Amino acid sequence: MRQMEPWVSLEEIARHVGVSPDSIHRWIRQKDLPAHRVGRLWRFKVSEIDEWVQAGRTRKRSNANKE
Repeated sequence: MRQMEPWVSLEEIARHVGVSPDSIHRWIRQKDLPAHRVGRLWRFKVSEIDEWVQAGRTRKRSNANKE
């Protein structure tokens, strides 16, 4: 049987990535960070966030602003 990946909180994902919770909120709004809203709370899959970071999406807007 396949084990399901657990959902983690905004604070946990901020620690995992090494940024502030405010940065995570901003990335959700501006950079399409993969996040799932459950009621009033944001939940994340670490594997989705790791793929997003490795794809270079953290730089998406900041590079566009330099042109």
